[in-house]
Amino acid sequence: MRLLLDENVSRPLHKAIIAFVLEHEIVHLLDLDRWSGTRDEHLYPRAAADGFHVILTNDARQMQRPREVEAIADSGLHRIEYPHRHPGLVGIGLAIATVAAGLPAALAVLAKADGQRLVTLRGIDPTPASRLRVVDPAAAPPKYWPDLA
Repeated sequence: MRLLLDENVSRPLHKAIIAFVLEHEIVHLLDLDRWSGTRDEHLYPRAAADGFHVILTNDARQMQRPREVEAIADSGLHRIEYPHRHPGLVGIGLAIATVAAGLPAALAVLAKADGQRLVTLRGIDPTPASRLRVVDPAAAPPKYWPDLA
């Protein structure tokens, strides 16, 4: 499949995707001559005409705009959306984790689909309690921890 990354997909995420999704053609919109700045209602038909099968975006508002929804539907392209709500390193880390965890399964489902599909990748919980476990070995030493007293 040919996968087009919308221009709102960051370059670090693009690099991560091409590192782990090897059996599909991955193209970033910013690498296509004169595609940058293409309005979404024109992007989907243009991408379909250029032979793309899937667009990956983090623009959740597309599905709230009637003209864009119509363009998506008319294009027949699969659309994969991922959440990107946090800035900086945390944001890009969550985006990479979300896409790395969900994109291979989404592409496998789309490869077998008998028609257009809209996929939303579920985000990774960014709260520290869900992302890490911190142990103070002085207060709660793990098994076989040496007695350093």
